Amino acid sequence: MPNDAFVVRLSKKTVIAGAIVIAAIAGGASVYFAGGLLGSMGAPPAKAADSPPPPPAAKPDPNAPPTVELTESQAVAIKTETVADHVFPQEKQAVGNIDFNEDQSVLVYPPYQGLILQLFAKVGDDVRKGQTLFTIQSPDLIQAESTLISAAGVLDLTQRALTRARQLYAVQGIAQKDLEQAVSDEMTAEGNLRAARDAVRVFGKTDDEIDQMVKSRKIDPALVVPAPIAGRITARTAAPGDLVQPGSPPAPYAMADLSIIWMLAFVPESDSPLYHLGQELKVSVLAYPDKVFEGKITTIGTTVDPNTHRLMVRAAIEDPNHALRPNMFATFVITTGDALRAPGVPLDSVVREPDGTMTVWVATDKRHYTQRVVTLGLEHDGFQQIADGLKTGETVATDGAILLDAIAAGGATD
Repeated sequence: MPNDAFVVRLSKKTVIAGAIVIAAIAGGASVYFAGGLLGSMGAPPAKAADSPPPPPAAKPDPNAPPTVELTESQAVAIKTETVADHVFPQEKQAVGNIDFNEDQSVLVYPPYQGLILQLFAKVGDDVRKGQTLFTIQSPDLIQAESTLISAAGVLDLTQRALTRARQLYAVQGIAQKDLEQAVSDEMTAEGNLRAARDAVRVFGKTDDEIDQMVKSRKIDPALVVPAPIAGRITARTAAPGDLVQPGSPPAPYAMADLSIIWMLAFVPESDSPLYHLGQELKVSVLAYPDKVFEGKITTIGTTVDPNTHRLMVRAAIEDPNHALRPNMFATFVITTGDALRAPGVPLDSVVREPDGTMTVWVATDKRHYTQRVVTLGLEHDGFQQIADGLKTGETVATDGAILLDAIAAGGATD
């Protein structure tokens, strides 16, 4: 029985020891067994210190440029190009209108009053200088030709009288004073004929025509009105039978030399110091988009329009084929300085922001873009000069730059 009791007591100790071990293990303690059924237990480890709190999230820099990360589908829509140096001519552009060369544009009036007999040219005809445009029946011409024929008859009569007087004087048939009178009459008749011929010549009759009238004793009532210059007929208002007078509008004909034509443009007064007489320029018109006409500045206005603050600039343009027409809309380009070589991007790369700044989107890779504010310079041949904000070799978005702007503003998704 005592042995049984010991066994029981020992069993209780074993049970208690097992409970303690289990409790210690459950509480995280380390238990060591050494040299016996129940070894000593070490002290429970110290409580672990609390882990440090995560650092606070960094606040976004309000001055940092906007960036965009694209999805695969969005990245396909963006095209890029490497910034390269381009040549940018220093040029100024202005718009204007084609006009006649007023220095070589005339209204054709008859020199005397009369009725139109016949017209020989129509609008659009190219005529040479001296070519007959129309004829009129002029009372003044008829009077001058009548005087001519009369003077020619008087001269013929006085010449015959002088011949007889000389014959008679030779046989002492007349006195010397009668001979002298005959000589005087003949000289007077010659002077009158010369004056009559000059009067008819003023009407445009040639010496051959005058001689024919004198010989035939018939007048030619048709007063010929020739073209004063070589050029093209630009207007005709006359018809046969119309009474026309010198300087009385409308003129029967208007004509102009179209080999040199004018372009009139109005430029901002701020650009006026850049223009000088003799500067060469290139002109284009809508009718011939692939053709360039060359000319030079011939006139610069002396006053600025107070309403538009623009200055008139006039250029003479060579047009030997008569392609240009008055009142055509024209654009001219003039070089104002030496060409510049600078970084340039396609025009589609530049985006105007609502506040007026100009931006481009710089690519770090195919899916990441950063907005960059740039300063623009000249524009030429589809490229925009970047005066500041970009360097040669950087990559910018071309097609799709506006899409990137919309994504950055939260206005575009897949």
